[in-house]
Amino acid sequence: MTEEKNTPISEGGAKVEEPEKVAAVHHHRKKRFELKRSGKGGLIIAIIALIIVGAAAYYIKNRPIDIGSAAAKKDVVDFVSGNLVQPGTKVDVKNVSKAGSLYKVTITVGGQDIDTYITQDGKTFFPNAMDIAAAAQNQSNPEQAAQAQQPVPKSDVPDVKLFVMSYCPYGTQMEKGLLPVLDALGSKIKFTLEFVDYSMHNDKSKNDRKELDENLRQYCIEKNQPQKLDAYLACFLEKGQGNEASCMASAGINAAQVSSCAAQTDNQYDVTKDWNDQSTWVGQFPPFNVNKDDNVKYGVQGSPTLVINGVQAQANRDPESLLKTICGAFNNQPAACSKTLSSTSPSPGFGGGSGSSSGSGSASCGN
Repeated sequence: MTEEKNTPISEGGAKVEEPEKVAAVHHHRKKRFELKRSGKGGLIIAIIALIIVGAAAYYIKNRPIDIGSAAAKKDVVDFVSGNLVQPGTKVDVKNVSKAGSLYKVTITVGGQDIDTYITQDGKTFFPNAMDIAAAAQNQSNPEQAAQAQQPVPKSDVPDVKLFVMSYCPYGTQMEKGLLPVLDALGSKIKFTLEFVDYSMHNDKSKNDRKELDENLRQYCIEKNQPQKLDAYLACFLEKGQGNEASCMASAGINAAQVSSCAAQTDNQYDVTKDWNDQSTWVGQFPPFNVNKDDNVKYGVQGSPTLVINGVQAQANRDPESLLKTICGAFNNQPAACSKTLSSTSPSPGFGGGSGSSSGSGSASCGN
């Protein structure tokens, strides 16, 4: 006789599953759930991994290239030596630092420090930087847009103004090109050397205000002893910083008179006061307001800016081109306009030599 197992019956008559079977069923269902869950989790992990790998590959392919400071230094020296100065001119690097997405490379040419910039990938070179705050301030003058478009009017005695920063290498370049023209034309033109209304070539961290002081010196020489300015400039542009006293002496300038004038002008136009109060600065540069009214009147933004008969004029920086540009403003050209001057541009900065015709003719400080 077969032994039957007793199956528990609930009060309602339904069979009650044995505990062992219930446990087995629950275990099976739990395992199926875990398998499904682990399958979905693996898929998600795989997708995330693919995204990470793809993103990494894209970044590696498209990441910004940084050639490094050593390569930036070499590239700037090679470019300047090959394009902006006379072959054989010594170009030294004083400092290399990062400036946003650029390398700022300070080079020394002809005894003058020049801040240049190169992109971190080494593909684009900037011979100077333009201060946005300074440009925005000057651009508020509505006469500026018209200045660049106006033809130069003629007159019997052309009025020629050159606006510079005394340590701007491109301003000094045009001054060197202009000196033979001033010698040729003499009193047949009215020439005035004026100064851009902010100064870029000082170092506040070292309390070095060399450009502000030189601007004042040249302004006072011109104001009190104008017939000696050209001789002083010829010496100073050749020898540079540290030779101011000897250049004044060789030009026969009364140094005491210049010193007194500089102190009075400094006080009148708040040069030192503004130097000490950086809230007055134009961006990162101190103001120099001695010729502020003319800066506004003629729409001057940077160094050099040539103004003839009240209108900005464009010219290459060699003496021959400058002579032709100025002579074009005469009602009746004098015989001096027929002179043949050098058609070679001087080198930027201090010292002698000539610059390359490629690139340097349009470079400026702040413009």
